[in-house]
Amino acid sequence: LQKSLSETFGADKYSRARKEVLTYMFSRPMQMALYFCTGILDDETLFHHYALNVPFYTHFTSPIRRYADIIVHRLLSASLGARSPIKMEKEAIQKQADHCNDRKMASKRVQELSADLFFSIFVRVRP
Repeated sequence: LQKSLSETFGADKYSRARKEVLTYMFSRPMQMALYFCTGILDDETLFHHYALNVPFYTHFTSPIRRYADIIVHRLLSASLGARSPIKMEKEAIQKQADHCNDRKMASKRVQELSADLFFSIFVRVRP
């Protein structure tokens, strides 16, 4: 797909932007990952990662980026015995996860609207 898009859009000053917007639009239908507290869910099959086909999965990046990553780092460190356990009830952790999911979805929606706006302007100015 990436090669096809690169060949289709050439090398003018807007080709990179067009390719990025369309690549984003192609990936939009994919289901977005959600944060959740494992202690809240009884069904362990919900921990499965579909694309990787692994039964248990967690994800985190640098803890300076997102609050959800800080929580995952702390929980993982505690589970490995490198730090004391977090003093939060599982309901409070789930509440934080819900808030992070809400903010992530709002951010994604703004990104989608921005891409839609760019694409509509592109279509309007191109013959």
